[in-house]
Amino acid sequence: MSIPSAVKGTPITGRQQLVDYLAAGEKPREAWRIGTEHEKFGFRTDDLRPPTYEGDRGIRVLLERLAARYGWEVAREGELPVALSRDKASITLEPAGQLELSGAPLETIHETCREVNSHLADVRSVADELGLGFLGMGFQPKWRRDEMPWMPKGRYKIMREYMPKVGSLGLDMMTRTCTVQVNLDFDSEADMVKKFRTSLALQPIATALFADSPFTDGQPNGYLSYRSHVWTDTDNDRTGMLDFVFEDGFGYERYVDYILDVPMYFSYQDGRYIDLAGQDFKRFMAGELPAVPGTRATMKDWADHLTTAFPEVRLKQYLEMRGADGGPWGRLCALPALWVGLLYDDEALSAAWDLVKDFSLAERHALRDGVPKHALKLPFRHGTVRDLARETLKIAAHGLKRRARLNAGGADERTFLEPLLEIVESGQTPAERKLELFHGVWGGSVDQVFREFAY
Repeated sequence: MSIPSAVKGTPITGRQQLVDYLAAGEKPREAWRIGTEHEKFGFRTDDLRPPTYEGDRGIRVLLERLAARYGWEVAREGELPVALSRDKASITLEPAGQLELSGAPLETIHETCREVNSHLADVRSVADELGLGFLGMGFQPKWRRDEMPWMPKGRYKIMREYMPKVGSLGLDMMTRTCTVQVNLDFDSEADMVKKFRTSLALQPIATALFADSPFTDGQPNGYLSYRSHVWTDTDNDRTGMLDFVFEDGFGYERYVDYILDVPMYFSYQDGRYIDLAGQDFKRFMAGELPAVPGTRATMKDWADHLTTAFPEVRLKQYLEMRGADGGPWGRLCALPALWVGLLYDDEALSAAWDLVKDFSLAERHALRDGVPKHALKLPFRHGTVRDLARETLKIAAHGLKRRARLNAGGADERTFLEPLLEIVESGQTPAERKLELFHGVWGGSVDQVFREFAY
């Protein structure tokens, strides 16, 4: 979601502006939409290495051909193409060239799936010409951190230099992870609060269902969602389960206070990124930062700053579900189905909240901390996370049934939950399936994952 151009340069004169900005995201139910994003790893089909930005088979050529062939508008940083946009959707680059589709706001998951399918077909048509493939997983299975390329974006240069100061895995997060997420709306502050609390408590369930990152540097890493584990030592000032969300009085103001305490990365001014890593946004609002003396933060700076916090659920002018590993086509559609079923139907939302409302702080953290390694098999109360996942999917399915959004064949959106139902019924996550192949027919090599599981 972009900021109206008339607002971008508005100086921030007080905290209430920041609260009002979040509140401006409220929409009536008929205007609620579904925004699905997913990232994927590129690789050269001959040697499986990630493509660099430049070169005959590089990411730059891929972007330029996608733009020319399919009518995307090119966004540049300096002279370099770094993103594409069209019809409220965009294609962007993560730090090591992971390609991300940020989908348009759509009304149904049927539309989301058509968008994803069309995008993957378009990318495949260009990638095949370049000898490239794309893989959906949560963590780069083969290549070391020092073997990953870097994209020429000023934002990433600043983060690359800052990350090692605040955690040991931040550079891995940047270069070797991929996710799928869905962005959803709310109609009031109370609605936002209930959705935030419910989805934050259930985020470990999504992590377990989508767990698909069991390899590091070509070997099993001891985790099922290593991507999720990476976030535990990236930067604790801007990640985590946000315990304050469950406290009495939580709302827009409390979230603003949290974001104001998140250290800055940058300010984008006059076409360039200014390094403000570690600086205090409140001092920026007062015009007191030595790097930009006398310059006061604008609402565009605030919108940018909101994107530099990375909790399990993030609030902007909508809510972002951030707990899932990247994966294949079917699971890209399953994530929005899961959360739309839970959050866009009042009865389902109440049932989902009833499921989690008595979780203690310790239990929420035990789920968050244990799921990356154990996924569905993590013990919880008198059962396992698998039991929680089964009940969560049942609630989501009922929510989607009541939504009754049908495709041309008369099927509702429940069809997109089928990959997750299969995972729960088998008790085997995607990561465990790959580990079984690694120790079996793959003969201890991850190379086959690029062939069997590429888009």
